Amino acid sequence: MSQKDLEETLGTVFKRPELLTEALTHPSALGFTRGRRRNSRTPPKGYERLEFLGDRVLGLIIADLLWRRFPQEPEGPLTRRHTSLVRREALFRVAEASGLENHILLSPAEAAAGNPGILADACEAVIAALYLDGGFEAARALVERLWQPLLAEMTQPPRDPKGELQEWTQARGLGLPSYQLRKRSGPDHALLFTVAAAIAGEEPATASASTKRAAEAQAAALLLERLCGKESGRRERCDKG
Repeated sequence: MSQKDLEETLGTVFKRPELLTEALTHPSALGFTRGRRRNSRTPPKGYERLEFLGDRVLGLIIADLLWRRFPQEPEGPLTRRHTSLVRREALFRVAEASGLENHILLSPAEAAAGNPGILADACEAVIAALYLDGGFEAARALVERLWQPLLAEMTQPPRDPKGELQEWTQARGLGLPSYQLRKRSGPDHALLFTVAAAIAGEEPATASASTKRAAEAQAAALLLERLCGKESGRRERCDKG
């Protein structure tokens, strides 16, 4: 599929199409070996610099969107919403729904590996490319449209299992929970982190996920569920601390 097809999907036409090309070019597709140029004096650019910028642009747009959409909501719930909407899982969903995988330039090895993180990175790079090409309002319009399904699902602020576990333990004088990385496995493009969440006097709970943060959250949720079951047998009472 051509870049024009992608522009139609995104609902925009780039005045500088080279920015979109850069945003869709994974470093593996460049003519480099160990950081040295092969033949060209001006090789094509990969998306890494645009990804850096796009991360910041997306963060500001989502923060502004949430601030306007939930005028009575305090900072804590807004932060949880923001974290959920800019994390890699959200970016992957948006990129997949936009058909971005059909346009990214990859080396054969990377294409065969099927790394979902590349989609998330390219999504941020495309946002930066549109910001540079059409300004902040163009980037804002794209993000608000593409993120609408995720916002529609978020009727309540996402849970924060680590925060809930900390509140639960502190309310009972049990101190702060601790998190220990037990294992890191798998190839670089598909890492798996196994983390244990623990508090004094309790058996740790372990969980595995593709990021350390996600594994910590899952382990905290498992430990909290077990603690709540021991105390009352009802999660509703546990949530109230």
